[in-house]
Amino acid sequence: MIAIAVISALLLAAGILAQIGSVVVTARAARSRRRPVPAPANAPPVTLLRPACGIENNVAATLESSFQLDYPDYEVVFCVADEKDPVIPVIQALMAEYDHIPSRLRIGDDRISINPKLNNLVKGWADARHDWVVMTDSNVLLPPDYIQYLQSYWDDETGLVCSPAVGGAPRNVWAEVECAFLNEHEARWQITADQLGRGFAQGKTMLWRKDILNDAGGIAALASEPAEDAASTKVVRQAGRKVRLMPGPFLQPLGERSFKEIWGRQVRWARLRRTSFPFLYAPEVLTGAVVPLASASILAAMDLIPFAAVAALAVAWYGIEIVLSRLAGWHLSWRTPLILILRDLLLPVLWVYGWSSNRFEWRGNAMDVTNSSATAPALPSPWKGREQLRHSVIELRGKARTSYRRWRRRSAELLRGTSR
Repeated sequence: MIAIAVISALLLAAGILAQIGSVVVTARAARSRRRPVPAPANAPPVTLLRPACGIENNVAATLESSFQLDYPDYEVVFCVADEKDPVIPVIQALMAEYDHIPSRLRIGDDRISINPKLNNLVKGWADARHDWVVMTDSNVLLPPDYIQYLQSYWDDETGLVCSPAVGGAPRNVWAEVECAFLNEHEARWQITADQLGRGFAQGKTMLWRKDILNDAGGIAALASEPAEDAASTKVVRQAGRKVRLMPGPFLQPLGERSFKEIWGRQVRWARLRRTSFPFLYAPEVLTGAVVPLASASILAAMDLIPFAAVAALAVAWYGIEIVLSRLAGWHLSWRTPLILILRDLLLPVLWVYGWSSNRFEWRGNAMDVTNSSATAPALPSPWKGREQLRHSVIELRGKARTSYRRWRRRSAELLRGTSR
């Protein structure tokens, strides 16, 4: 019994210290942002690479933000793997509308790994005309000072500047659950690691100086791990440089989500983390409120602390997360406390899922995390059929509206002619 009490007390103390420490560190870092960063007078030219795949929520707005940057000299290179991808007309329309910004669309699938995003980026990296390259996911909304804000975190020891994903603009409950995973949990721990000098790359945004990656073997070096951000972390550290993570993340507008979508994404990320950094993944089971509250409950059952202290701990635990969200400007609603509790109940299950298999599916691509560098065989992509169907339905809906308006107009003209 004494051993159980000691272990419970240690787990409780460690959980409380980790929770308070990570919240304080993240809050201080997040509050350091946000004044607009002006472009430097001698701003170096930059290539912005945006891999795109399918019609995602808010994709027109996020891709359009590529053309609305307050930076004097940059080009945009869009990368799409499939020539039939429904996102291509969206990109082409934006390129035509903002023809004063240098931009190109590159189509093709160069299979150097099982990672479909990395394969999609290969042609863009080869086509980039400038020494500074930013790889940016298509679902990130870019502020006007996006490029210079990234550059402001570069120093002589830096090999890569990244930004964690922060969810916003949720339109249903499951999208709010994804916000709780992305913001208060993942972004918080990523920012904390960076503030402690152990930053990890995050694939949503990555600012590279081309010579650093080329010295490591070029973009093919990122095929050494199933995820390009894990490979980037190792490439930069092997070069004796640091990964910098910005404390002011960029918004990913979520829209609507389903539980299947967010759970599949979290399982994929968990298995990728476990494969690339197993010793860091193992203690993730201790994050969240489940272990500390369970430890406090054991101590209360042993009459070592009052049960009221367990309730007070739960209120304080989620209270400081809500305060952090308020300070950082992250999404909050009346449902947030309940959603944070749901997230923490899911975290231990997610941790087990991370160990349970090496396989997952990423947008119709079957992947095995133990086979990261092998060229992936061409696989049928059922999601593409669904996306094309969705695109066709939207197109047909638009045509139907147009036909209805024409019918109403002609009917009105006929009625006016009859009345005369």
